[in-house]
Parts: sequence; C-alpha cells; structure tokens
Amino acid sequence: MRTGLLLALLAMAVGACKPLHAHEVRPAFLQIREIAPATYDVLWKIPAQGDLRLALDVTLPLACRPVGPTRSTPVDGALVQRWRSTCSGGLAGRPIHIENLGTSLTDVILRFTPLDGPPRTLRIDGAAPSVLIPARQSSWEVAGSYFRLGVEHILFGFDHLLFVLCLLMLVDELKRLLVAITAFTVAHSITLGVTTFGGLRLATAPVEACIALSIAFVAAEILKKGGAAPGATQRWPWLASFGFGLLHGFGFAAALRDIGLPDEAIPLALLTFNVGVEAGQVLIIALALAVMFGWRRFCPPPSAWLRRAPAYAAGSVACFWFLERTLHILR
Repeated sequence: MRTGLLLALLAMAVGACKPLHAHEVRPAFLQIREIAPATYDVLWKIPAQGDLRLALDVTLPLACRPVGPTRSTPVDGALVQRWRSTCSGGLAGRPIHIENLGTSLTDVILRFTPLDGPPRTLRIDGAAPSVLIPARQSSWEVAGSYFRLGVEHILFGFDHLLFVLCLLMLVDELKRLLVAITAFTVAHSITLGVTTFGGLRLATAPVEACIALSIAFVAAEILKKGGAAPGATQRWPWLASFGFGLLHGFGFAAALRDIGLPDEAIPLALLTFNVGVEAGQVLIIALALAVMFGWRRFCPPPSAWLRRAPAYAAGSVACFWFLERTLHILR
C-alpha cells in the first residue's frame, strides 16, 4: 500500500468538512455586454453555498452610473446579479476592480463584449484585483487563461484529485498507472467535447454524488489488493478509470458551464482547459511519487493498519461527500 499518501488523503478529509471553502475555489464570472454606445448590461455570478456567498463585489470606473435596480437570483451554487450601467467614454482602457478578491481563494473570469470587434476574455486574481479592458486580445491570452483554470480545477477540485490519488494507490506498476491515467484523460476529454459541441447535459448535483461514489469504489478496490482472486478493476484498471473518467468529465463540463466559454474561441478554450487538467494531474502524480520515494527511503516500513489507513481515509471522505451531496439533492 502506498502509505506515503496518508497525509494528503487526511488533508482531503479536512477540506471535506468545510463545504463553503471547497466551493470557494470556483471562479466567479463577470460578463459585461455593450448594448448601445457606452451602455452595458452586466451579469455578476458569485459562488455561494445556501444563503452564504463570497464577499466579492464589482467596482466599475467612476464614469459609470447604474441605470435601474440590480436584480439578484440564486442559482445552483451561485448568486447571479444583473444590472445596467452607462459609462461616459466607454470602458475600453479603464480599470474594473473586484473588491475583497485578495482575501479569497477564487479568481474571476471577465468576458467583455463590445459593440464592434471580438469579445475579450480576461482572468482576474487576488494578486491583481483590478484589470484594464484591452482594445485587442490575442489567442495566446485566452489560451493561457483557460490553461491556468484547468490546472487549478484539478488541484483544487478535491474529488477529482482524490480519485487520481486512489488510482495511484491501486496500481503498483508505473506502466499500468500511465495507461490508467491516460484512459481517464481520454474519457473526460470525450465527455467535455460531447457536452460542449453535442449539447448533452446532466444535472450537476447527481453527477457530483456519483463522482463521490466512484472514489469510494476505488478505495474499496484498494483494500482488496493482495487477495486470492483479484477483481476486474485490479486486473484492468484502465477500464475502470475510463468509465469513471466519462463521469468525471461531466463534472469538468459543469465547471466550464459555470466559468463560461468565449464564443469566438470555444475550441481553443476547451483544448487548453483540458490540457491544463492533464498538466495538473501529472503534477500531482509526480509530487505523490516523490513523497512515496522519500517515505520508502527515510521512514521505517509501516505497520499493517497504517498500510490500510489511506484507503479507509479516502473511502470515508468519499462517503461523506456522497451523503452531503445526496441530501442536497433531496432538499
């Protein structure tokens, strides 16, 4: 058993006990659409959990004035606000600021659609909570934004991350592990493509509950390792990772729906987001292998109970998530 992952799995358990914190890593989304010269429709989507939302607010330039009231609508896992503003001289080249962004773990995706010219897609983070809307934007800037989002989604998407770590504990041989991870990547790439271009959608809450079950299933398979009759998952781990990868792809697709895709560069944004997810997986696997190497070299062999502890920790966290998400569906 790959006991060196114990601390990582226990850290997941801590994260699971803080639902709002877990949702906080989802990006907020700001859409500004010019509907007449210097007149803009604004949509502001903030991650939320129940009645609690992140304390993020949009500050437009001083030349902007609201037209009419702000309408607020709660949606699944978010609060959506809409309003209209007039900005003397327009917004191009002027700063847009996100209040309290530096104290949160999330970023903001800004999509600006002018009357003339292509839309701009920008990423705002806590290190630089203000941004100037550029007159032009290159494809490389769009690709870079969605690549970083893909990396962050796997690093801070604790359920996807825990599934990858469980695969790492289930498969002992490096070659078979690479095949299993590749199958997982191919599968969620297929799902992302089908949902984006084919219009296939599943409800987010049941998908998230099933993702938790997939982690519990793999954790149970880890505990069966070494038995007299290895199961199909142990003999062909790529098959299980491919099947569950299709499921996890719906989770990635839900995240992309929350973030939004730029209409003028959907294939590029989808490709670079997917490449970012893969890069995040490779980074996690490399770090985990380094931890395991250090454990084997510098630590004494673990006791029998400690060898089984990571699988029990993963299964417990997954079951907690499943119950929490199922109760959310039933409410």
